[in-house]
Amino acid sequence: MAGNNSLVGGQTLVRKFSDRILLVQILVSVFLCINFLLITTFFMKDFFYTTMRYILFANTLLSDCLILILTNILLILSYFSFTIQTSLCLIMFTMSSVYIFVTPVTLTAMTLERYVAICMPLRHSDLCSTRSTLHCILIIYGLSSIPCIVFLSIFFASATHSFYTRDRICSVEVFILRSWQGHLRQAISQLYFLIMCITIVFSYIKIMKVAKAASGENKKSTWKGLRTVILHAFQLLLCLIQLWCPFIEAAVLQIDFMLYVNVRYFNYITFYLAPRCMSPLIYGLRDDKFFFALKYCVFCGLYKNKSLEFFI
Repeated sequence: MAGNNSLVGGQTLVRKFSDRILLVQILVSVFLCINFLLITTFFMKDFFYTTMRYILFANTLLSDCLILILTNILLILSYFSFTIQTSLCLIMFTMSSVYIFVTPVTLTAMTLERYVAICMPLRHSDLCSTRSTLHCILIIYGLSSIPCIVFLSIFFASATHSFYTRDRICSVEVFILRSWQGHLRQAISQLYFLIMCITIVFSYIKIMKVAKAASGENKKSTWKGLRTVILHAFQLLLCLIQLWCPFIEAAVLQIDFMLYVNVRYFNYITFYLAPRCMSPLIYGLRDDKFFFALKYCVFCGLYKNKSLEFFI
């Protein structure tokens, strides 16, 4: 009888995990389709890929797509307990470590672009030119690579040659050979969190001052920019919390394995998937030019509107 109860309990647990993995696949597929549509819209008009905020937006979409694909692959491998060679896991870990930082750093750059547009409108065309945008993207990837370079440099100095030839279930914990390495990784993440939060708050305060002093059409435009900064701040908060997720999960793992599984699933949905559905909301729906261009793309050119004159 006890054996039957154990079997039923095991089947229920497997069904629960299967439902969860299926839900994740549906959400990831939907987000990837939406992002692909937005990227297609971005490349349909030169106005978008010569304007800084849209270029940064496209960079965020590409980063989101890649991190969704990588984390989803790791989730599936972990769910089915597939082992892969450590060297292959290292490549996936390196890419995911860099792109986890690319999105929040890009969001910070987008907030600064709104700050320049609203608080320094006369200098906006010079500071936010296409050339400056390309330099900005290089800086974004450079800053996003620093934590990974530091962490991997220490790892390479500590790991033996035989470590790379073993087959393992791929996760970040594999590369933390000493507890202090995890503490260092956490410290770097918190430093980035602090700097980006200060940047967001600074931009918000400056834009708020301009919004209070503005009048008429300028006031409406400024308040819209302020709301965009607030949405960026919330999206950035979710992205930055995900930097803490591995450390929260590691602590929970010491308490209870099932609690660890539940917390990891919650973190993935809330702090990996949710922030990446906000980019389409902020620019795909709230930005008038991009929204009309998106409609034009979705309806294959059948949608007509006066606001589309710049697009046709």
